Amino acid sequence: MSIHIEAKEGEIAEVILLPGDPLRAQFIAENFLEGAVQYTGVRNILGFTGLYKGKKVSVQGTGMGIPSISIYVNELFRDYGVKKAIRIGTAGSIQEDIKLRDLVIAMSACTDSAVNSVRFGGRSYAPTASFGLLKTAYETALARGWQPKVGPVVSTDMFYADDPDEWKLWTRFGCLALEMESAELYTLAAKYGREALCLLTISDSLITHELTTAEERRKSFTRMIEVALDTAVSVQEPAELCSKTV
Repeated sequence: MSIHIEAKEGEIAEVILLPGDPLRAQFIAENFLEGAVQYTGVRNILGFTGLYKGKKVSVQGTGMGIPSISIYVNELFRDYGVKKAIRIGTAGSIQEDIKLRDLVIAMSACTDSAVNSVRFGGRSYAPTASFGLLKTAYETALARGWQPKVGPVVSTDMFYADDPDEWKLWTRFGCLALEMESAELYTLAAKYGREALCLLTISDSLITHELTTAEERRKSFTRMIEVALDTAVSVQEPAELCSKTV
């Protein structure tokens, strides 16, 4: 048991999905995992473990923003032995050819957060996805007939920026979308020698101003969930296989 996660030893799988919304974690557990058991509910940040295609997988809410995901990922990596973490979240498109509900795979994550500046003493660090997870997720999506967009995203600390056009600078330098967590996930994976990936569904566009509803974001972005789960079981080692009991 850690400060923010009340799971006992062995209750969390070595491969985990990380939605920001705890209710999305519950939706995945109830609709995709067999025999799912809730292992934590501290601060209503829910976590579950179950079976997907016969393999043990966990799903854990992280809340919004770099400070929040940092708490949970530090504890998952440090205290519970998680080896592979796949964030599944939503993002705002900042490119014209990336439309509502498109699937984006974050190859790297730029950020306006000061966290890594503090961590690295003012030096610049480039948070990057694990290639094995990225390759597996990309091939999984293609096998399903989907065309994911792959490239850099931006993990921003400011959901409501004072400058409404600030995102346009990131657009000019080829970033695909804005979200709020990937840079910290990738940095912590590197710190702990683990693997991490971020899959995103476009929930809104800063260019067209289109939006999806909270209910749709929670329950209908199943394409991303399926890619993440198929990736999670594909990258498990034989030792991670489990019986029908969780």
